[in-house]
Amino acid sequence: MSFKGIVFSINWRLIAPAFLLSCFGLLSIFSSSLSRGDFLNFEKQLAAVVISLVVAIFIGFMDLRFLKANSYLIFSLYILALISLAGLLFLGGYTRGIQGWYRLGPVSVDPEPFTAIVLIIVLSKYFSSRHVEIQMLKPIIFSGIYALAPIALVLLQPDLGSSLSLIVIWLGMVLFSGIRARHLILIAVLFGMIFAFGWSFYLHDYQKQRIIAFLNPEIDAKGVAWSANQSKIAIGNGGLLGQGIGKGSQTQYGFLSEPKTDFIFSAIGEEFGLLGIFILFVLFLALFWQIVSVVFHAHSNFTGLFAFGFAFLLLAQLCINIGMCLGLFPVVGIPLPFVSYSGSFTLAFYIGLGVLMSLERKE
Repeated sequence: MSFKGIVFSINWRLIAPAFLLSCFGLLSIFSSSLSRGDFLNFEKQLAAVVISLVVAIFIGFMDLRFLKANSYLIFSLYILALISLAGLLFLGGYTRGIQGWYRLGPVSVDPEPFTAIVLIIVLSKYFSSRHVEIQMLKPIIFSGIYALAPIALVLLQPDLGSSLSLIVIWLGMVLFSGIRARHLILIAVLFGMIFAFGWSFYLHDYQKQRIIAFLNPEIDAKGVAWSANQSKIAIGNGGLLGQGIGKGSQTQYGFLSEPKTDFIFSAIGEEFGLLGIFILFVLFLALFWQIVSVVFHAHSNFTGLFAFGFAFLLLAQLCINIGMCLGLFPVVGIPLPFVSYSGSFTLAFYIGLGVLMSLERKE
Protein backbone atom coordinates (compact mmCIF):
# COMPACT_ATOMS: atom_id res chain seq x y z
CA MET A 1 0.00 0.00 0.00
CA SER A 2 1.33 3.45 -0.91
CA PHE A 3 1.92 6.17 1.68
CA LYS A 4 -1.11 8.04 0.37
CA GLY A 5 -3.21 4.91 0.69
CA ILE A 6 -2.05 4.42 4.28
CA VAL A 7 -2.93 8.01 5.18
CA PHE A 8 -6.43 7.70 3.72
CA SER A 9 -6.93 4.32 5.44
CA ILE A 10 -6.35 5.73 8.92
CA ASN A 11 -9.51 6.24 10.95
CA TRP A 12 -9.12 9.98 11.42
CA ARG A 13 -12.57 10.21 13.00
CA LEU A 14 -11.10 8.55 16.09
CA ILE A 15 -7.48 9.68 15.89
CA ALA A 16 -7.99 13.38 15.05
CA PRO A 17 -9.93 14.49 18.17
CA ALA A 18 -7.60 12.47 20.43
CA PHE A 19 -4.51 14.00 18.80
CA LEU A 20 -5.96 17.53 19.03
CA LEU A 21 -6.64 16.93 22.74
CA SER A 22 -3.01 15.87 23.17
CA CYS A 23 -1.86 19.00 21.34
CA PHE A 24 -4.00 21.12 23.66
CA GLY A 25 -2.39 19.36 26.61
CA LEU A 26 1.10 19.93 25.20
CA LEU A 27 0.39 23.64 24.83
CA SER A 28 -0.75 23.85 28.45
CA ILE A 29 2.29 21.85 29.69
CA PHE A 30 4.57 24.15 27.68
CA SER A 31 2.89 27.18 29.24
CA SER A 32 3.17 25.88 32.81
CA SER A 33 6.88 25.23 32.19
CA LEU A 34 7.62 28.84 31.23
CA SER A 35 7.92 30.20 34.76
CA ARG A 36 10.50 27.57 35.69
CA GLY A 37 12.33 27.61 32.38
CA ASP A 38 12.43 23.80 32.50
CA PHE A 39 10.83 22.14 29.46
CA LEU A 40 11.83 18.54 30.20
CA ASN A 41 8.26 17.52 31.02
CA PHE A 42 7.02 19.10 27.80
CA GLU A 43 9.68 17.28 25.78
CA LYS A 44 8.89 13.94 27.44
CA GLN A 45 5.16 14.34 26.85
CA LEU A 46 5.77 15.38 23.23
CA ALA A 47 7.79 12.20 22.69
CA ALA A 48 5.04 10.16 24.41
CA VAL A 49 2.34 11.63 22.15
CA VAL A 50 4.33 10.98 18.96
CA ILE A 51 5.20 7.40 19.96
CA SER A 52 1.63 6.71 21.11
CA LEU A 53 0.17 8.04 17.87
CA VAL A 54 2.43 5.78 15.81
CA VAL A 55 1.59 2.78 18.01
CA ALA A 56 -2.16 3.44 17.71
CA ILE A 57 -1.99 3.67 13.92
CA PHE A 58 0.13 0.51 13.74
CA ILE A 59 -2.31 -1.44 15.93
CA GLY A 60 -5.21 -0.04 13.91
CA PHE A 61 -3.89 -1.77 10.78
CA MET A 62 -3.57 -5.12 12.57
CA ASP A 63 -6.30 -7.74 12.47
CA LEU A 64 -7.25 -8.28 16.11
CA ARG A 65 -10.36 -10.30 15.45
CA PHE A 66 -8.50 -13.34 16.78
CA LEU A 67 -8.88 -11.85 20.27
CA LYS A 68 -12.55 -12.83 20.23
CA ALA A 69 -11.71 -16.54 20.01
CA ASN A 70 -8.32 -16.69 21.73
CA SER A 71 -9.06 -17.07 25.43
CA TYR A 72 -5.52 -18.22 26.21
CA LEU A 73 -3.95 -15.04 24.83
CA ILE A 74 -6.41 -12.82 26.70
CA PHE A 75 -5.81 -14.75 29.92
CA SER A 76 -2.04 -14.43 29.37
CA LEU A 77 -2.39 -10.65 29.01
CA TYR A 78 -4.46 -10.60 32.20
CA ILE A 79 -1.84 -12.59 34.16
CA LEU A 80 0.93 -10.35 32.80
CA ALA A 81 -1.01 -7.29 33.94
CA LEU A 82 -1.40 -8.77 37.44
CA ILE A 83 2.32 -9.60 37.61
CA SER A 84 3.21 -6.04 36.60
CA LEU A 85 0.99 -4.66 39.37
CA ALA A 86 2.29 -7.12 41.96
CA GLY A 87 5.88 -6.28 41.02
CA LEU A 88 5.29 -2.67 42.04
CA LEU A 89 4.93 -3.76 45.66
CA PHE A 90 8.57 -4.92 45.58
CA LEU A 91 10.24 -2.88 42.84
CA GLY A 92 8.12 0.24 42.48
CA GLY A 93 9.33 3.71 43.36
CA TYR A 94 7.42 5.97 45.73
CA THR A 95 5.84 9.23 44.55
CA ARG A 96 3.58 11.19 46.91
CA GLY A 97 3.17 8.13 49.12
CA ILE A 98 2.13 5.80 46.29
CA GLN A 99 4.28 2.90 45.14
CA GLY A 100 2.90 2.95 41.61
CA TRP A 101 5.73 3.39 39.10
CA TYR A 102 8.69 1.47 37.78
CA ARG A 103 11.77 3.67 37.47
CA LEU A 104 13.56 3.01 34.17
CA GLY A 105 16.27 5.64 34.07
CA PRO A 106 14.63 9.00 33.29
CA VAL A 107 11.32 7.30 32.52
CA SER A 108 8.62 6.15 34.95
CA VAL A 109 6.16 3.46 33.84
CA ASP A 110 2.76 3.01 35.48
CA PRO A 111 1.22 -0.39 34.61
CA GLU A 112 -2.27 0.55 35.87
CA PRO A 113 -3.58 2.29 32.70
CA PHE A 114 -2.41 -0.69 30.59
CA THR A 115 -4.15 -2.99 33.09
CA ALA A 116 -7.35 -0.97 32.57
CA ILE A 117 -7.22 -1.67 28.81
CA VAL A 118 -6.51 -5.37 29.45
CA LEU A 119 -9.42 -5.54 31.91
CA ILE A 120 -11.75 -4.10 29.26
CA ILE A 121 -10.58 -6.80 26.83
CA VAL A 122 -11.03 -9.54 29.46
CA LEU A 123 -14.54 -8.42 30.41
CA SER A 124 -15.48 -7.95 26.74
CA LYS A 125 -14.49 -11.54 26.06
CA TYR A 126 -16.25 -12.83 29.19
CA PHE A 127 -19.56 -11.01 28.68
CA SER A 128 -19.65 -11.51 24.90
CA SER A 129 -19.82 -15.28 25.42
CA ARG A 130 -22.27 -15.08 28.33
CA HIS A 131 -24.75 -12.39 27.29
CA VAL A 132 -27.62 -14.86 27.68
CA GLU A 133 -26.58 -15.70 31.25
CA ILE A 134 -26.15 -12.09 32.45
CA GLN A 135 -29.58 -12.15 34.12
CA MET A 136 -28.11 -14.68 36.54
CA LEU A 137 -25.88 -13.77 39.45
CA LYS A 138 -23.05 -16.20 38.63
CA PRO A 139 -21.48 -14.31 35.67
CA ILE A 140 -21.62 -11.07 37.65
CA ILE A 141 -19.74 -12.72 40.52
CA PHE A 142 -17.08 -14.24 38.25
CA SER A 143 -16.60 -10.98 36.33
CA GLY A 144 -16.22 -9.26 39.70
CA ILE A 145 -13.47 -11.72 40.61
CA TYR A 146 -11.63 -10.83 37.39
CA ALA A 147 -11.85 -7.15 38.33
CA LEU A 148 -11.13 -7.66 42.03
CA ALA A 149 -7.59 -9.02 41.57
CA PRO A 150 -6.12 -5.92 39.85
CA ILE A 151 -8.22 -3.60 42.05
CA ALA A 152 -6.79 -5.20 45.20
CA LEU A 153 -3.21 -4.93 43.91
CA VAL A 154 -3.70 -1.24 43.07
CA LEU A 155 -5.23 -0.56 46.49
CA LEU A 156 -2.13 -2.07 48.12
CA GLN A 157 0.07 0.63 46.54
CA PRO A 158 -2.14 2.47 47.86
CA ASP A 159 -3.65 4.25 44.84
CA LEU A 160 -7.32 5.07 45.41
CA GLY A 161 -7.76 6.98 42.14
CA SER A 162 -6.47 4.22 39.87
CA SER A 163 -8.48 1.56 41.71
CA LEU A 164 -11.57 3.71 41.15
CA SER A 165 -10.91 3.62 37.39
CA LEU A 166 -10.88 -0.19 37.42
CA ILE A 167 -14.05 -0.31 39.51
CA VAL A 168 -15.99 1.92 37.11
CA ILE A 169 -14.86 -0.21 34.15
CA TRP A 170 -16.34 -3.33 35.75
CA LEU A 171 -19.49 -1.56 36.93
CA GLY A 172 -20.08 0.11 33.55
CA MET A 173 -19.67 -3.11 31.57
CA VAL A 174 -21.94 -5.01 33.96
CA LEU A 175 -24.62 -2.35 33.49
CA PHE A 176 -24.19 -2.39 29.71
CA SER A 177 -24.42 -6.17 29.59
CA GLY A 178 -27.88 -6.05 31.15
CA ILE A 179 -28.17 -6.56 34.88
CA ARG A 180 -31.32 -7.15 36.88
CA ALA A 181 -32.48 -4.37 39.21
CA ARG A 182 -32.20 -6.53 42.32
CA HIS A 183 -28.61 -7.45 41.43
CA LEU A 184 -27.82 -3.75 40.95
CA ILE A 185 -29.24 -2.99 44.41
CA LEU A 186 -27.17 -5.83 45.85
CA ILE A 187 -24.01 -4.36 44.28
CA ALA A 188 -24.85 -0.91 45.67
CA VAL A 189 -25.26 -2.32 49.17
CA LEU A 190 -22.01 -4.27 48.81
CA PHE A 191 -20.10 -1.15 47.75
CA GLY A 192 -21.57 0.72 50.72
CA MET A 193 -20.30 -1.97 53.07
CA ILE A 194 -16.87 -1.98 51.40
CA PHE A 195 -16.62 1.80 51.72
CA ALA A 196 -17.53 1.64 55.42
CA PHE A 197 -14.93 -1.09 55.98
CA GLY A 198 -12.32 0.80 53.95
CA TRP A 199 -12.91 4.00 55.89
CA SER A 200 -12.39 2.19 59.18
CA PHE A 201 -9.49 -0.10 58.31
CA TYR A 202 -7.91 0.80 54.96
CA LEU A 203 -7.90 4.49 54.06
CA HIS A 204 -4.84 6.46 55.15
CA ASP A 205 -5.31 9.64 57.15
CA TYR A 206 -4.41 11.87 54.19
CA GLN A 207 -7.01 10.10 52.03
CA LYS A 208 -9.68 10.61 54.71
CA GLN A 209 -8.66 14.25 55.00
CA ARG A 210 -9.15 14.73 51.25
CA ILE A 211 -12.68 13.36 51.47
CA ILE A 212 -13.46 15.48 54.54
CA ALA A 213 -12.01 18.55 52.81
CA PHE A 214 -14.23 17.82 49.81
CA LEU A 215 -17.30 17.76 52.05
CA ASN A 216 -16.17 20.88 53.95
CA PRO A 217 -13.61 22.92 51.91
CA GLU A 218 -13.26 25.54 54.66
CA ILE A 219 -12.15 23.07 57.32
CA ASP A 220 -8.48 23.37 56.32
CA ALA A 221 -8.32 25.94 53.52
CA LYS A 222 -4.52 26.28 53.74
CA GLY A 223 -3.85 22.59 54.18
CA VAL A 224 -5.51 19.59 52.62
CA ALA A 225 -8.18 21.73 50.88
CA TRP A 226 -5.57 24.05 49.36
CA SER A 227 -5.31 22.32 45.98
CA ALA A 228 -9.07 22.19 45.39
CA ASN A 229 -9.56 25.81 46.44
CA GLN A 230 -6.69 27.09 44.29
CA SER A 231 -8.05 25.08 41.38
CA LYS A 232 -11.41 26.87 41.57
CA ILE A 233 -9.65 30.23 41.86
CA ALA A 234 -7.60 29.46 38.73
CA ILE A 235 -10.70 28.59 36.70
CA GLY A 236 -12.42 31.75 37.94
CA ASN A 237 -9.40 33.85 36.92
CA GLY A 238 -9.72 32.72 33.32
CA GLY A 239 -12.88 34.59 32.45
CA LEU A 240 -14.06 34.33 28.86
CA LEU A 241 -10.76 34.38 26.94
CA GLY A 242 -8.24 33.51 29.65
CA GLN A 243 -5.14 35.22 30.97
CA GLY A 244 -3.02 34.07 28.05
CA ILE A 245 -0.16 31.60 27.60
CA GLY A 246 2.34 31.92 30.43
CA LYS A 247 0.26 34.60 32.19
CA GLY A 248 -1.93 32.66 34.61
CA SER A 249 -0.99 33.71 38.14
CA GLN A 250 -2.12 30.48 39.83
CA THR A 251 -0.46 28.32 37.16
CA GLN A 252 2.80 30.21 36.84
CA TYR A 253 3.54 31.09 40.47
CA GLY A 254 3.02 27.68 42.04
CA PHE A 255 -0.37 28.26 43.70
CA LEU A 256 -1.97 25.58 41.52
CA SER A 257 -0.78 22.09 42.47
CA GLU A 258 0.31 19.83 39.61
CA PRO A 259 -0.86 22.08 36.71
CA LYS A 260 0.49 19.57 34.21
CA THR A 261 -1.26 16.47 35.59
CA ASP A 262 -4.17 16.40 38.05
CA PHE A 263 -5.13 20.06 37.61
CA ILE A 264 -4.33 20.66 33.97
CA PHE A 265 -8.02 21.43 33.37
CA SER A 266 -7.74 24.31 35.86
CA ALA A 267 -4.56 25.55 34.16
CA ILE A 268 -6.36 25.49 30.80
CA GLY A 269 -9.32 27.31 32.32
CA GLU A 270 -7.08 30.05 33.72
CA GLU A 271 -4.92 30.66 30.67
CA PHE A 272 -7.42 29.87 27.87
CA GLY A 273 -10.65 30.83 29.62
CA LEU A 274 -14.16 29.57 28.93
CA LEU A 275 -13.31 29.52 25.23
CA GLY A 276 -10.50 27.02 25.86
CA ILE A 277 -12.76 24.90 28.08
CA PHE A 278 -15.45 24.95 25.38
CA ILE A 279 -12.95 23.77 22.74
CA LEU A 280 -11.78 21.04 25.12
CA PHE A 281 -15.35 19.84 25.65
CA VAL A 282 -16.07 19.88 21.91
CA LEU A 283 -13.03 17.68 21.25
CA PHE A 284 -13.98 15.24 24.02
CA LEU A 285 -17.56 15.14 22.76
CA ALA A 286 -16.38 14.42 19.20
CA LEU A 287 -14.10 11.62 20.41
CA PHE A 288 -16.75 10.16 22.71
CA TRP A 289 -19.37 10.21 19.96
CA GLN A 290 -17.08 8.40 17.52
CA ILE A 291 -16.36 5.70 20.11
CA VAL A 292 -20.04 5.29 20.97
CA SER A 293 -20.90 5.07 17.25
CA VAL A 294 -18.76 1.93 17.14
CA VAL A 295 -21.02 0.47 19.85
CA PHE A 296 -24.12 1.20 17.77
CA HIS A 297 -22.70 -0.25 14.54
CA ALA A 298 -20.72 -3.21 15.93
CA HIS A 299 -21.50 -6.57 14.34
CA SER A 300 -20.14 -8.57 17.28
CA ASN A 301 -20.75 -8.43 21.01
CA PHE A 302 -17.00 -8.37 21.66
CA THR A 303 -16.42 -5.20 19.60
CA GLY A 304 -19.47 -3.47 21.06
CA LEU A 305 -18.46 -4.34 24.62
CA PHE A 306 -14.88 -3.18 24.13
CA ALA A 307 -16.04 0.10 22.58
CA PHE A 308 -18.46 0.70 25.46
CA GLY A 309 -15.87 -0.21 28.10
CA PHE A 310 -13.34 2.16 26.56
CA ALA A 311 -15.95 4.93 26.24
CA PHE A 312 -16.99 4.44 29.86
CA LEU A 313 -13.35 4.60 31.04
CA LEU A 314 -12.83 7.81 29.06
CA LEU A 315 -16.03 9.39 30.38
CA ALA A 316 -15.39 8.32 33.99
CA GLN A 317 -11.85 9.72 34.08
CA LEU A 318 -13.00 12.89 32.33
CA CYS A 319 -15.80 13.48 34.85
CA ILE A 320 -13.68 12.61 37.89
CA ASN A 321 -10.76 14.81 36.83
CA ILE A 322 -12.94 17.82 36.01
CA GLY A 323 -14.99 17.14 39.14
CA MET A 324 -11.78 17.30 41.21
CA CYS A 325 -10.85 20.63 39.64
CA LEU A 326 -14.33 22.09 40.30
CA GLY A 327 -14.50 20.76 43.85
CA LEU A 328 -17.32 18.34 42.98
CA PHE A 329 -15.22 15.25 43.81
CA PRO A 330 -12.40 14.58 46.27
CA VAL A 331 -8.86 14.85 44.91
CA VAL A 332 -7.94 11.27 43.98
CA GLY A 333 -5.17 11.81 41.43
CA ILE A 334 -6.77 10.84 38.12
CA PRO A 335 -5.30 12.53 35.00
CA LEU A 336 -7.33 14.09 32.19
CA PRO A 337 -7.32 11.55 29.31
CA PHE A 338 -5.08 12.44 26.34
CA VAL A 339 -4.38 15.86 27.91
CA SER A 340 -2.48 15.46 31.20
CA TYR A 341 1.24 14.84 31.43
CA SER A 342 1.66 11.07 31.72
CA GLY A 343 3.48 8.91 29.22
CA SER A 344 1.89 5.73 30.55
CA PHE A 345 -1.70 7.00 30.44
CA THR A 346 -1.13 8.61 27.04
CA LEU A 347 0.26 5.40 25.53
CA ALA A 348 -2.43 3.21 27.15
CA PHE A 349 -5.30 5.35 25.86
CA TYR A 350 -3.84 5.44 22.35
CA ILE A 351 -3.41 1.66 22.48
CA GLY A 352 -7.11 1.47 23.39
CA LEU A 353 -7.90 3.62 20.35
CA GLY A 354 -5.72 1.39 18.17
CA VAL A 355 -7.52 -1.77 19.33
CA LEU A 356 -10.86 -0.08 18.69
CA MET A 357 -9.80 0.99 15.18
CA SER A 358 -8.63 -2.52 14.39
CA LEU A 359 -11.83 -4.17 15.60
CA GLU A 360 -14.01 -1.68 13.73
CA ARG A 361 -11.91 -1.92 10.58
CA LYS A 362 -12.12 -5.71 10.45
CA GLU A 363 -15.85 -6.03 11.30
